[in-house]
Amino acid sequence: MSARLDLPGTLSGIKRMAPLSLFVIVFGLAFGVAALQRGLSGLETLLMSALVFAGASQFAALELWGPQIPLIALIATTFAINARHLLMGAALYPWLRHLPTRQRYASLTVLSDANWAMAAADHQRGETNVGMLVGGGLAIWLAWMIGTLMGVVFGSGITDPERYGLDVIMGCFLLAMLVGGKRDLSMLLPWSVAALSALAAMAWLPENSHVIVGALAGGVAGLLVPGKPQKREASA
Repeated sequence: MSARLDLPGTLSGIKRMAPLSLFVIVFGLAFGVAALQRGLSGLETLLMSALVFAGASQFAALELWGPQIPLIALIATTFAINARHLLMGAALYPWLRHLPTRQRYASLTVLSDANWAMAAADHQRGETNVGMLVGGGLAIWLAWMIGTLMGVVFGSGITDPERYGLDVIMGCFLLAMLVGGKRDLSMLLPWSVAALSALAAMAWLPENSHVIVGALAGGVAGLLVPGKPQKREASA
């Protein structure tokens, strides 16, 4: 199946992702506030959101931030959290391989969970325009930057983020993903393993190790869960 990327398709992707992007602003605001509380400057916070563009990893990085940053732990944590992008990229490769090389790799710089899911659905429907991937990613990136900027601007006046519940936004978001997703063993088991492993690490392992332990344990559990056998179609 051929694929193409053009301006009308990209603009359509931006419009389709716009409603969901409004919620991303809230997470960006929470990150901006949390980053200032961790000692990052406003410029450093904005640069991290602009260049890294990985909400969960950025929040995880803040957990390890301090006067002395454990670089190996930081790399391991971000890799474990973002390892899913290997599968996401592989799933889209049969579609994107028809694009020119520059367009193919540039489109992946704005890859996130939401625009990947919608783009994958377009691909399954036989859509040839990959504008949903690029336009949706740009919409989410812009919303993330707006939220981060709001957090930087207003964050200095929020001395107690816990009072407004900004410290639990990311946790609530991940919980909503779990509850609203597929309710079967393939989803429940990895999440449970990750949660229990993280709690055990918090109790018995060095500080901040729970982030790495939970991510790795959940990922390994997800790989080991057997998939559902597909029914064979009777041959004609």
